[in-house]
Amino acid sequence: MALIRRVALLSLHTSPMEQPGSGDAGGMNVYIRELASALAEAGVEVEIFTRATSAGQPAVEHPDPGVCVHNVLAGPPKKIPKEELPGLLHSMVEEIEQIRRRQPHGRYDVIHSHYWVSGIAGLELSELWGVPLVHTMHTMAKVKNLLLESGEQPEPRRREVGEHHIVDGAARLIANTSSEAAELVSHYGADYDRIDIAPPGVDLATFTPAFRTKARKDHGIDPGTFHLLFAGRIQRLKGPQVLIKAAALLRQRRPDIDLRLTVLGELSGNKEFNLRKLVADAEMDDVVTQLPPVTAPELAAWFRAADVVVMPSFSESFGLVALEAQACGTPVVATRVGGLSRAIFHGRTGLLVDGHHAADWADAFEALYDDPGTREDMGRAAAIRAQNSGWSRTAAITLESYHAAVDRHVGHLVPAVPVT
Repeated sequence: MALIRRVALLSLHTSPMEQPGSGDAGGMNVYIRELASALAEAGVEVEIFTRATSAGQPAVEHPDPGVCVHNVLAGPPKKIPKEELPGLLHSMVEEIEQIRRRQPHGRYDVIHSHYWVSGIAGLELSELWGVPLVHTMHTMAKVKNLLLESGEQPEPRRREVGEHHIVDGAARLIANTSSEAAELVSHYGADYDRIDIAPPGVDLATFTPAFRTKARKDHGIDPGTFHLLFAGRIQRLKGPQVLIKAAALLRQRRPDIDLRLTVLGELSGNKEFNLRKLVADAEMDDVVTQLPPVTAPELAAWFRAADVVVMPSFSESFGLVALEAQACGTPVVATRVGGLSRAIFHGRTGLLVDGHHAADWADAFEALYDDPGTREDMGRAAAIRAQNSGWSRTAAITLESYHAAVDRHVGHLVPAVPVT
């Protein structure tokens, strides 16, 4: 088995150094940074390449031992819509090649790209460097287009074509869940034998169930308050509008409930999405508090201060928030879609809701409010289950995928021995 010493990890459309919950930063950013750190702990040097988005950024950052982030200069040094990034692909590839040439080692054993823009660059670099490409989609155009609501813009045809090229050209594909692997096969004709399933992990040192009473007190949550929490980017795809409607319906049904709803996140994507107007129209201004994204330790404290974490998403590749919340001992109510179906053990660590009808979500909230014993049992079960979900497991599976990619690549380079 080939020894993997150094990996070039591509995250060109968003930096793992960005605050999750703002702009285009979310679970994928956490995934990449935590995976890189876990790989480094396993003895692999990781160099992450991302596009520089401000003039003041250093050329190189070192977030963890064994991990460095190269801020690649391509296009204007500012944030631009990710739809415009394909036009910068060739300049990003050229700059990455120049960075490689300046490195003392001069080579990488494998390329691991994340999201389709990075995958296209990865195909070009794979050919240029003569090393295999491993790719993680995170989201797919064809899947997202199947979930569009009226008035929403579909993912461009260019992306669908690009994703087909990546599936055909990558040595290995890494899916976060078995359902994502099935989507790669059904929508893109991927070879199932070239797909590895590496579930995301949780930082178990940060996301812990301890000090829940203190967390509620620190955040001003009274013992009798029923506290619902949403954490993520504020966009229709994440479903905060579903939560607002359901919470308003619950309030109408049960005025006896001392209800509080906290939303942690910033507007992302469609700037016409107006959360404040939704809250005002539902007459929930006195119940809902919106706060900006917070650091991981602060997020863990908020999870501990909640009775229920809510994820009414229309699509989730793996649902990292659900894993982190459960590690904090908080049950999760989420849509039965994508990775959420695997992240939550329905009836044991939380509840899965079919569809997005406000009444169904209000029913789920009401059932958990009326049964605090079950809520506590779910929280304990969630925290116990999370103990098997550290990032070291994700890194180990990913490293096996790298080995398989290198072995396949070397096998293709060796000419076949003629049979005599």
